[in-house]
Amino acid sequence: MEVALGRGPQILSCTTSSSFIGKSSHRTSLWRGIPLWPSKVGHSNKRYIAVQAQQRPTWLPGLDPPSYLDGTLAGDFGFDPLGLGEDPESLKWYVQAELVHSRFAMAGVAGILFTDLLRVLRLKDLPVWYEAGATTFDFASTRTLLIVQLILMGFVETKRYMDFVNPGSQASDGPFIGMEAALKGLEPGYPGGPFFDPLGLAKDIKGANEWKMKEIKNGRLAMIAMLGIFVQARVTHVGPIDNLVEHLSDPWHKTIIQILSDGS
Repeated sequence: MEVALGRGPQILSCTTSSSFIGKSSHRTSLWRGIPLWPSKVGHSNKRYIAVQAQQRPTWLPGLDPPSYLDGTLAGDFGFDPLGLGEDPESLKWYVQAELVHSRFAMAGVAGILFTDLLRVLRLKDLPVWYEAGATTFDFASTRTLLIVQLILMGFVETKRYMDFVNPGSQASDGPFIGMEAALKGLEPGYPGGPFFDPLGLAKDIKGANEWKMKEIKNGRLAMIAMLGIFVQARVTHVGPIDNLVEHLSDPWHKTIIQILSDGS
């Protein structure tokens, strides 16, 4: 028997011979439900059977993804038009960079929408989100807050980078005042413990593919949402809740098309 296998719809070449005749158990192919009937007893007959091979989802239907994107990464749909992930080491770093940006975007969108809702409902006297950086707090000056943020963020990002370079190194005894076990990373980019995984959703990080997929999908959506919030603020000079309220007041006439046309 000759078999040709490949990606997508393929023509499988199967040669049958007289040795298969007379044995009912050999009258079917290795593929369930596809019969192989020779045309004449005692003669070799090559039959061609079209089958549909199962393909993994891609960002564009029918796309043949790059060989280095084999579907093992969370959220891998074969999207890399610039070929940035051809180098395996660079691809690892891009995966971590996307995770961090996704998490910052999710936190940013949630924070902007929550504070903007409090402001619009007049439950709290808060500035619009793009003016919050100019707010002066009573408990500390802007310079003090900036220095504290640089120290804390620098410490966290340094530990994250060292864990990427040498996975598991930051859980060794000594680097963080005896709290290493509580901050032990499950794998680069996925810290665990009671602080980062209090519900224990990713104890089996190797088998947590569904949770990884949900996180990266929500993260990508949040990054697009942040881009939309930036553009809205630049065009309308108000917060996202204000934009939503104005649109809902007259959905057929107060849309992005009218706003852009009025601005031009």
